[in-house]
Amino acid sequence: MKRELYPILEFDPDPAAFIDPQKLLQPIDIARRCVLCFFQDVLQAMVANGRLQPIYQLGSEIGQNPVYEMQVDGERVAVMHPGVGAPLAGAFLEELIALGCRDFIACGGCGVLDKEIGLGHVVVSATAVRDEGVSYHYLPPSREVAAHPAAVQAIEQALQAHHVPYIVGKTWTIDAFYRETPARIARRRAEGCHVVEMEAAAFFAVAHFRGVRFGQLLYGGDDLTGDAWDGRNWQNESSTRARLFQLAVEAVLRL
Repeated sequence: MKRELYPILEFDPDPAAFIDPQKLLQPIDIARRCVLCFFQDVLQAMVANGRLQPIYQLGSEIGQNPVYEMQVDGERVAVMHPGVGAPLAGAFLEELIALGCRDFIACGGCGVLDKEIGLGHVVVSATAVRDEGVSYHYLPPSREVAAHPAAVQAIEQALQAHHVPYIVGKTWTIDAFYRETPARIARRRAEGCHVVEMEAAAFFAVAHFRGVRFGQLLYGGDDLTGDAWDGRNWQNESSTRARLFQLAVEAVLRL
């Protein structure tokens, strides 16, 4: 491992880590396909109406995090909330891979950097700018990391089948949402970022490293394009969130 000026640039390709999820967790009888859903309200509603059944428990110091399963036209799909932020989300992805999942679609919300992206408009993340820390432990340093092309294609097919307007674009993954300064926003917009969120680069990097397929679709939430932040009440878009989850399920079934 080459010594660099900054530790985050010292990528180590050794696949054997001191704490190895493949040794901590044994594979279980779990669906190959998995949806990672950031919408706790949607998950709770589906548990309440019996559409999601808990099959396993993962967790952290925050508490237990159930892994669910649902049946769709005779096909099994695993479902889980991935936590918030790249470190936790990346760790849960590692653990789901160790359990046996191989194809992933995530659905969540994002801040918009493009004023043309309205509240609720769907964005398919093709690439992510790596302005977080997790991805640098899975891939050599680079500016961006890409989603799996087959996963992007599956998402587009699901959206087109239901005539859902969308764009395919670049997202900015950042750990510190309270440090999205005007200068950094302007720089990311200039390099082509349409939206900002906290997990995509980590998801894509972990997936590359572990050899699984991963894609993500988002909906336009809070607005960072004006002189002041506009929350737009984005977390109250209940029907949009439920719809996005269903589209993610359909997309993962196409993989």
